[in-house]
Amino acid sequence: MQNFILEEGAVLADDDSFVEQGIVDSTGILELVLFLEQTFGLNIPDQDITPDNLDSVDKVCAYLARQRAAQPLVAGAQPAWIPTQAL
Repeated sequence: MQNFILEEGAVLADDDSFVEQGIVDSTGILELVLFLEQTFGLNIPDQDITPDNLDSVDKVCAYLARQRAAQPLVAGAQPAWIPTQAL
């Protein structure tokens, strides 16, 4: 995810705000949502597109973990990889 968000050589702490750091704007948030949906096979509803869920690496990881935990397991399905640290 860091490669998606940052320019090469840039440094970002896991709890730094993407918006406050000037890394993304409203269009960038939508691009992030599309990236997460395609990468993790999610459908992120509009009501989840909030700073509480998507405004830092920590918040994105926590959101992804909550979404994966909320999905029912399917018999025979491989467990999904859940990021526990910065991507």
